[in-house]
Amino acid sequence: MTHFVRRIAEQRPQQDALVDERGATSWSALNARTNRLVNALRGLGLGAGDTVAIYAGNCREYYEIMLAANHAGIIYVPVNWHFSPEELAYVVENAGARVLFAEGQFLDAARAALARGETPRLEHAVAIRAPAHEPGFHDYEQLLAGSAETEPDAQSAGGPMFYTSGTTGRPKGVKSTTSKPGGPLAALEMMGAGLSGMLRIRNDGTTHLCGPVYHSAQWAFSFPPLLTGSRVVMRHRFDPAETLALIDTHAVTNIHLVPTQFHRLLRLPDEARARFSGSSLEVVWHGAAPCPPEVKRRMIDWWGPVICEYYGSTEGSIVSTVSAAEWLERPGTVGKPTPLVQVTIRDDAGREQPAGTSGQIYVKSVMGSDFEYHNEPKKTAEVHLEPGTYTFGDIGYFDDAGYLYLSDRKIDMIISGGVNIYPAEIEAVLVNHPAVEDAAVFGIPNEEFGEEVKAAVTLRPGHAPSDTLSEALIAHCREHLAGYKAPRSIDYEQEMPRHETGKLYKRLLRDRYWAGSDRKI
Repeated sequence: MTHFVRRIAEQRPQQDALVDERGATSWSALNARTNRLVNALRGLGLGAGDTVAIYAGNCREYYEIMLAANHAGIIYVPVNWHFSPEELAYVVENAGARVLFAEGQFLDAARAALARGETPRLEHAVAIRAPAHEPGFHDYEQLLAGSAETEPDAQSAGGPMFYTSGTTGRPKGVKSTTSKPGGPLAALEMMGAGLSGMLRIRNDGTTHLCGPVYHSAQWAFSFPPLLTGSRVVMRHRFDPAETLALIDTHAVTNIHLVPTQFHRLLRLPDEARARFSGSSLEVVWHGAAPCPPEVKRRMIDWWGPVICEYYGSTEGSIVSTVSAAEWLERPGTVGKPTPLVQVTIRDDAGREQPAGTSGQIYVKSVMGSDFEYHNEPKKTAEVHLEPGTYTFGDIGYFDDAGYLYLSDRKIDMIISGGVNIYPAEIEAVLVNHPAVEDAAVFGIPNEEFGEEVKAAVTLRPGHAPSDTLSEALIAHCREHLAGYKAPRSIDYEQEMPRHETGKLYKRLLRDRYWAGSDRKI
């Protein structure tokens, strides 16, 4: 049996481990399928230190691939399923993936990505749930059926490499020192148990995954708990009414939500909300984006003190946490740092700041873990004050009691619906349009999503502002980028507010929309 599934499969062989729209997989079946997949990957020539990419929605096979990689010393790259073929091809090649797993609903994009001829290091493509035989792809079920169910020998730890967009354009892989391939499984086991314990997720609980597992937060709140025995009930898309029904039907104990999902739950009709019990819920984590205080209060009034918040990032995992009771006493705080990190507030010269004074937030793991951007030493150095001490680019301060507050973002980033969007890659696409001379992209307030993407452009001679041009510019962005990155609207400027050195004072454009708002992010 594979290391992480062995104990649970022996104790609860017929209980569900994974549940999605199409059915369920028991712990016993999960063990057998993971064995087969480890052996199949080795049959394709992969070993410890190699990389695979996963381009799929939330489905049981996703977790099988991650489990197999974690037992074979393989790095797996969860790819955003909204990515265009151009973006998918870039990530696959940049990561050095030797195998691409693509789910049936995304095969058109996968085919288009491979047809670009930009992935020379990719050796195999595997189709998951394909409606028919897909030329050029192995069939996932046939791959498993043709491999032995025997327990793989020489099991070693693998781990994820998440891609997060960068301020200089292309997505960047985040490599954690805790996910070095080929190491002992005991370290991964200890990490999973420690994270689940800190998050109050019990081993025999039930996780409901209603956000994309390619997002590091959704992964952190579902996959490590699976390693310790918590089953995962997942859906590919979030539906607020269905979410309430699933929580009660499956006696869900823990769930991760983002503020946009809070909004949608609160908008349900009174009768739908009244039918919801929620008595099984033990902890409801939210994060990934600032939550409007009134929305959070309404959720606490409805669901009670199970609502908890965290602050963190793909690079640095979970930094601070706060309970409902603490937050009600100190509205706006993101809590106190966890025992696993040291957090300091520093000015631009790196000097530590006292309580009540804002500065850039720096994090250091007490466990000695760190991260680097894959093949990006310069970018890695830019976010590190010193080895092991890094920043996400956020500005904040501590109060006298040691509670952390966020006040602004130093780096140029938009958070819409809990998803990080970096303007630089959108600006790079816009300035390649024949009508655009210069472009600036920034976030403006949006009640449901927190922020929405706004673009401001100056035009080249011979072009004039119009609704038709705006539609064309937005379509141009959608052609080259995931749809959620495309601007919702376009402003036309006579001249961009740039310094003589060329630096763009984007805040002068952005602040028009935030004037009168009680928040900056």
